[in-house]
Amino acid sequence: MSSKLNANGVYEGSRMILPEHREAYLAHMHEINRKEKPILDEQEWQLIGLTLMESYQERVAITLTVFDPFDDSVMRGVVDQIDQNRKVIKFVRGDEDYSFIPFKNILSASV
Repeated sequence: MSSKLNANGVYEGSRMILPEHREAYLAHMHEINRKEKPILDEQEWQLIGLTLMESYQERVAITLTVFDPFDDSVMRGVVDQIDQNRKVIKFVRGDEDYSFIPFKNILSASV
Protein backbone atom coordinates (compact mmCIF):
# COMPACT_ATOMS: atom_id res chain seq x y z
CA MET A 1 0.00 0.00 0.00
CA SER A 2 1.44 3.35 -1.01
CA SER A 3 1.59 6.27 1.35
CA LYS A 4 -0.84 9.10 0.70
CA LEU A 5 1.35 11.55 2.51
CA ASN A 6 3.11 14.13 0.42
CA ALA A 7 6.34 15.90 1.34
CA ASN A 8 4.39 18.46 3.36
CA GLY A 9 2.54 15.83 5.39
CA VAL A 10 -0.94 16.55 4.02
CA TYR A 11 -3.14 13.95 2.41
CA GLU A 12 -3.27 14.51 -1.34
CA GLY A 13 -7.01 13.85 -1.43
CA SER A 14 -7.76 16.60 1.08
CA ARG A 15 -6.48 19.45 -1.09
CA MET A 16 -9.33 21.67 -2.12
CA ILE A 17 -9.80 25.22 -3.34
CA LEU A 18 -12.99 27.23 -3.21
CA PRO A 19 -14.21 28.77 -6.46
CA GLU A 20 -14.01 32.24 -4.90
CA HIS A 21 -10.37 31.68 -3.95
CA ARG A 22 -9.55 30.38 -7.43
CA GLU A 23 -11.14 33.46 -9.05
CA ALA A 24 -9.29 35.79 -6.69
CA TYR A 25 -6.01 34.01 -7.42
CA LEU A 26 -6.52 34.21 -11.18
CA ALA A 27 -7.45 37.90 -10.93
CA HIS A 28 -4.33 38.54 -8.87
CA MET A 29 -2.12 36.73 -11.38
CA HIS A 30 -3.72 38.74 -14.19
CA GLU A 31 -3.02 42.03 -12.35
CA ILE A 32 0.64 41.12 -11.87
CA ASN A 33 1.07 41.34 -15.66
CA ARG A 34 -0.32 44.91 -15.78
CA LYS A 35 2.19 47.40 -17.21
CA GLU A 36 2.54 51.15 -16.93
CA LYS A 37 1.95 53.48 -19.87
CA PRO A 38 5.23 54.83 -21.24
CA ILE A 39 5.76 58.59 -21.27
CA LEU A 40 6.32 59.98 -24.76
CA ASP A 41 8.52 63.00 -25.38
CA GLU A 42 7.43 66.09 -27.33
CA GLN A 43 9.17 65.01 -30.54
CA GLU A 44 7.31 61.68 -30.59
CA TRP A 45 3.98 63.50 -30.05
CA GLN A 46 4.77 65.77 -33.01
CA LEU A 47 5.51 62.77 -35.25
CA ILE A 48 2.26 61.11 -34.19
CA GLY A 49 0.34 64.33 -34.85
CA LEU A 50 1.85 64.74 -38.32
CA THR A 51 1.07 61.14 -39.22
CA LEU A 52 -2.52 61.49 -38.01
CA MET A 53 -3.01 64.71 -39.99
CA GLU A 54 -1.53 63.14 -43.12
CA SER A 55 -3.90 60.19 -42.84
CA TYR A 56 -6.86 62.51 -42.23
CA GLN A 57 -6.13 64.92 -45.08
CA GLU A 58 -4.91 62.51 -47.75
CA ARG A 59 -6.90 59.39 -46.70
CA VAL A 60 -3.67 57.37 -46.38
CA ALA A 61 -3.70 54.14 -44.35
CA ILE A 62 -1.48 54.24 -41.28
CA THR A 63 -0.47 51.83 -38.54
CA LEU A 64 -1.25 52.77 -34.94
CA THR A 65 0.08 51.18 -31.78
CA VAL A 66 -2.50 51.72 -29.03
CA PHE A 67 -1.67 51.26 -25.34
CA ASP A 68 -3.40 48.60 -23.30
CA PRO A 69 -2.33 47.75 -19.74
CA PHE A 70 -1.88 44.08 -20.62
CA ASP A 71 -1.15 43.89 -24.36
CA ASP A 72 -0.69 46.77 -26.82
CA SER A 73 -2.76 46.51 -29.98
CA VAL A 74 -1.57 47.34 -33.50
CA MET A 75 -4.20 48.60 -35.93
CA ARG A 76 -4.07 49.54 -39.61
CA GLY A 77 -6.59 51.98 -41.06
CA VAL A 78 -7.45 55.59 -41.91
CA VAL A 79 -8.21 58.54 -39.64
CA ASP A 80 -11.78 59.63 -40.46
CA GLN A 81 -12.28 62.36 -37.84
CA ILE A 82 -10.16 64.27 -35.36
CA ASP A 83 -12.12 65.64 -32.40
CA GLN A 84 -9.87 68.02 -30.49
CA ASN A 85 -12.55 68.86 -27.90
CA ARG A 86 -12.99 65.24 -26.81
CA LYS A 87 -9.34 64.47 -27.67
CA VAL A 88 -10.17 61.37 -29.72
CA ILE A 89 -9.84 60.22 -33.31
CA LYS A 90 -12.26 58.11 -35.30
CA PHE A 91 -10.12 55.36 -36.79
CA VAL A 92 -11.68 53.34 -39.63
CA ARG A 93 -10.22 49.84 -40.14
CA GLY A 94 -12.61 48.51 -42.74
CA ASP A 95 -15.85 49.29 -44.48
CA GLU A 96 -17.90 49.48 -41.29
CA ASP A 97 -15.32 48.68 -38.60
CA TYR A 98 -14.25 51.79 -36.69
CA SER A 99 -13.30 52.83 -33.20
CA PHE A 100 -12.75 56.03 -31.25
CA ILE A 101 -9.20 56.15 -29.88
CA PRO A 102 -8.12 58.72 -27.26
CA PHE A 103 -4.97 60.68 -28.14
CA LYS A 104 -3.39 59.73 -24.82
CA ASN A 105 -3.52 56.00 -25.67
CA ILE A 106 -1.61 56.28 -28.95
CA LEU A 107 1.99 55.10 -28.56
CA SER A 108 3.16 55.35 -32.16
CA ALA A 109 1.89 56.04 -35.67
CA SER A 110 3.56 55.23 -38.97
CA VAL A 111 2.64 55.23 -42.64
